[in-house]
Amino acid sequence: MTDEPVDVLVIGSGIGGLCCAALCARAGRSVVVLEAHQQPGGAAHGFERKGFHFESGPSLWSGLSRWPSSNPLRQILQAIGEEDFPVLQYKNWDVLLPEGHLSIGVGPQDFETVVRDVSGADAVAEWRRFIEVLQPIAAAADAIPLLALRPGVDVVGQLFKQGPRLMKHLPAMRHLAGAFGPLVDRHLQDPFLRHWVDLLCFLISGMPMADTNAAAMATLFGEWFSDEACLDYPVGGSAAVVDALVRGLKRHGGTLNLGTSVDSLLIENERCVGVRCSNGEQIRAKDVVSNADVWSTVDLLPSSTAMAWRRRSGGTPACGSFLHLHLGFDATGLDDLPVHTVWVGDWDRGIDAPSNAMVLSIPSVLDSSMAPAGHHVLHGYTPANEPWSLWEGLSRNSRDYTQQKGERCALFWSVLEQRIPDIRERCSIVMQGTPLTHQHFLRTHQGSYGPALSAADGLFPGVTTPVSGLLMCGASTFPGIGIPPVAASGAMAAHAIVGRKAQSDLLNALGL
Repeated sequence: MTDEPVDVLVIGSGIGGLCCAALCARAGRSVVVLEAHQQPGGAAHGFERKGFHFESGPSLWSGLSRWPSSNPLRQILQAIGEEDFPVLQYKNWDVLLPEGHLSIGVGPQDFETVVRDVSGADAVAEWRRFIEVLQPIAAAADAIPLLALRPGVDVVGQLFKQGPRLMKHLPAMRHLAGAFGPLVDRHLQDPFLRHWVDLLCFLISGMPMADTNAAAMATLFGEWFSDEACLDYPVGGSAAVVDALVRGLKRHGGTLNLGTSVDSLLIENERCVGVRCSNGEQIRAKDVVSNADVWSTVDLLPSSTAMAWRRRSGGTPACGSFLHLHLGFDATGLDDLPVHTVWVGDWDRGIDAPSNAMVLSIPSVLDSSMAPAGHHVLHGYTPANEPWSLWEGLSRNSRDYTQQKGERCALFWSVLEQRIPDIRERCSIVMQGTPLTHQHFLRTHQGSYGPALSAADGLFPGVTTPVSGLLMCGASTFPGIGIPPVAASGAMAAHAIVGRKAQSDLLNALGL
């Protein structure tokens, strides 16, 4: 047992946990991060096989390559001394839709060209009006940076405190707490445009536009459809982002302990005072932050602690899970592959229908260091549309599991063979994953993307809990699912610990 408590103990080294830990360390706190996996990063971790560098999670990035940036992750990297983080830029990605095979670029002109070809000039005019409607909403979302928010404080109240310069955004603020769907319903009638927006919402939040937060989507549209818009790819992939956060943590004196699983939270006099690890070790802390999902966090608490909150949180609905495909393959003669391809089968089934959408990412098209010379590395995944019910109760070592995995992952091959007919013969590495794989390696409830909390019903819960000394961060907390939101949640948890002055110093250093 460690008698002298650390200031901050973080459970889990996902993006949110690492952001929280690094900012607490920057503020002078002693910080320890515990990670059950042998590699940090949570859903954003990477792994290497035979010279191929595979990614497990996010593949679409933006807001990392320029400064100043409204992306909370970019702001945190700047704050912890990783301002020279290397990023590659690109503008186009492929989509295989019921309308056909399209190459779509970020920025207004390229997308309008696609819209004109698919739906005509009237649809282009409708899209332009929609973007005009979103501009003040995006400006309102950007008016107060997420890193400036404090847990438990009303956003509108903070706007008043910021002074008259922000008052002009108040009329648009009413849109930020709700869902994006009503805005789309009022301003878009063209079927292609509505389907396209629904797809973007689903890729970001794991839910259709009727349930996706309007503030998040307005911010995304502000970034992706501006004149200077670009997409980013971190050199070295998502693992390089994780490595940068770990460097920042250690630069400021923090510690990361890998292969250390937490068995339970220690509660004394109704306060969380540390953790008990699976090896029996107890580590005490003044503040504990759980970067585990909400279901895992409540399971760490004694049954007699915060019973109503545990019961309510444990019943949180979950987004769907994932199928994964990882390939290392011969790139000979494949000179025109896109970095990303998004496929949708049938709009009428609904964007979140099982096996109706997938993402294929080939990062080695941009970053040759991700694969051996003359080869490419691929990560394919179905974005939060694989039902847990199909896999619950199966053993990963059973014949039934192997057979079902092959049947469900056949979708990847059918889409890939449209572009690379001999892809199977080119492969030197093939790995297929299921919700059980996702659950096993990421320790996520039902292998899910995160809570399925509709923005139509309100915001995600905050980072505070009813248990004194226990905070949360990550995809189960406000602002929600996705890389920028989980980074912001980590910052909010850090602000709750380090206090208003340290937060003010951080904002001043960043010019926010």
